[in-house]
Amino acid sequence: MTPNQIFSLVNLVALGSWVLLAVLPRRRWVANVVTGMAIPALLATVYIAIVATKWGGSAGGFSSLPAVAMLFSNPWLLLAGWTHYLAFDLFVGSWEARDARDHGIPHLMVLPCLVLTFLFGPAGWLLYLGVRYVYRSGGLSHPQHA
Repeated sequence: MTPNQIFSLVNLVALGSWVLLAVLPRRRWVANVVTGMAIPALLATVYIAIVATKWGGSAGGFSSLPAVAMLFSNPWLLLAGWTHYLAFDLFVGSWEARDARDHGIPHLMVLPCLVLTFLFGPAGWLLYLGVRYVYRSGGLSHPQHA
């Protein structure tokens, strides 16, 4: 398979996982198993396979931004980096859904955080932390106390 074909597959798997997380967040098997472990583990396996087979002899490295750019000029290693993002962002989104469920935060408040985490990783996580703080500090009306 080519890097582009694998890119399409990992994107499809990740997107399907995010849809499950958005649509069925209160189902423990979704956030705990599928999107919280199984799919990130599958993506991590793809990542490891690419790095293990394509790293040797590649130009570039992590010592400077130009070195990273050179490293990612290799389509296989760029794919590995992308797969890394997919795995970690999904793992973080799953944590957000589990944490919100455990703290009784309404899913409609979490959904924008999940979308932002899917698209822009750390920005979505930071938004979730803000929502979590405001909700838990009593800044938003708790349904059980309203």
